[in-house]
Order: sequence, then C-alpha cells, then structure tokens
Amino acid sequence: MQGPEFQDRFMAGRVLARYLSHHAHRPETQVLALPRGGVPVGYEVARALDAPLDVFVVRKLGAPGHEELAMGAIATGGTRVLNPEVLRELRISREQLDAVARREALELTRRESSYRSGRPPLEVQGRDVILVDDGLATGSTMRAAVGALHKQRPAHIIVAVPVAPAETCDEVKALADEVVCARTPEPFYAVGLWYRDFEQTSDAEVQELLERRAQELASPRHLHDASAPLA
Repeated sequence: MQGPEFQDRFMAGRVLARYLSHHAHRPETQVLALPRGGVPVGYEVARALDAPLDVFVVRKLGAPGHEELAMGAIATGGTRVLNPEVLRELRISREQLDAVARREALELTRRESSYRSGRPPLEVQGRDVILVDDGLATGSTMRAAVGALHKQRPAHIIVAVPVAPAETCDEVKALADEVVCARTPEPFYAVGLWYRDFEQTSDAEVQELLERRAQELASPRHLHDASAPLA
C-alpha cells in the first residue's frame, strides 16, 4: 500500500480545489462542508474558488434498538430522507420515527447555531452547490446529504472529496450533477489512512473557519484578491 496522499485536511482542500477551478469566481458557486472533518477541506476549496462557505449538517436517524442501522437522516434546512426498506423490515412506527427525528433535530439545530455563531445559513436555491467532505468510504452520509440538498432545489449539486474508493464515487455519480474524487487509491481500506494528520476536527475549529471565511469575504481586500487567478 502506498503512503498517505495528504499532510492534513487543509492540504487536501488545496489539492481538491484544483479539480474545481471551472467553478471559480462565479457568483452562483457556494461551498457546503459536512462537519466536522469536511470543514477544513471546504475552507480551502472556498478560498481558492472565491466562494462563500457554510456547513451542511447531516444527522443519522438510528433505528430503535439498532442505532447503528440508519432508517434515514435529517439535514440542514429541516429535510428528511428515509430508508423505506429498513422501516419495513424493522416495522418502525411513525411514532418511533418521529421521536428519533425530534431528538436528532434538536442536536442538528444546536450544532448549526453553534457553528454559525448567529449568521444565517446560505440560500442554496438556484445556486451551484459544492458539497465537500474529507473523504468517502461507503458514502452513506454523503448520499443522505445529496438527497436532502436536492429538496432545497439548488441549480446543480457537485460532490467533491479528496479521497474515496472508485466504486463509491461511481455510486454517488448517479445522484449528483458532478462528482470529483481527487484520489481513488486501491486498495482503499479507510479515509484516515490517506492523511498523515487525521486528528478529529473540533467544534471550535469549525466555528473559527466559518467565521474566518465570512470575514475574508467581507474584507476590503476581497475585491482585489477575487481577481487573482486560481493557483
């Protein structure tokens, strides 16, 4: 097996941004990162493309008694994506589903409020949305995110990750308008193996990076920097 591809998530974001240069300096482009690990990657992508950055929070709805099994997911914007097969197989009632969804919605709201520090979420309807994470393994979280994002009616959904198995990238291509997987090593094993530094991203780091990107866009230097070519 070859060594790690990336020093850390920031380096991975800079590499990934090169594959997305055709989206640079376009007012319709937005970057949504899956927290927490996707945010450092998304920050570098947003900087390189001259785009705003926000989080897209996804919470798994674990089946009662089988919490590791996803019966669905909820995401930013209050959207809900369900897995009918699991609901049928485990005979999950509407009351059970709603109880789990309410609990996860509280945590989703708490995280969004904490991450954004009072800033409103980006308006994605009619925009080209680049959905970023630090990598894909099975792709289940990203598939839930894409399904939820579709309900908010963006113009296009672009899934972008630094590293993933080729077969997972192919599966996601059926759901999104564009899929960019910068590296597809074989054998794959796990996302973290392709990073030298894969320490967990903290809530505080997510807050700081979102705040930093918002300040960069509001800076008087932004208009000058926005005209610079993508490296």
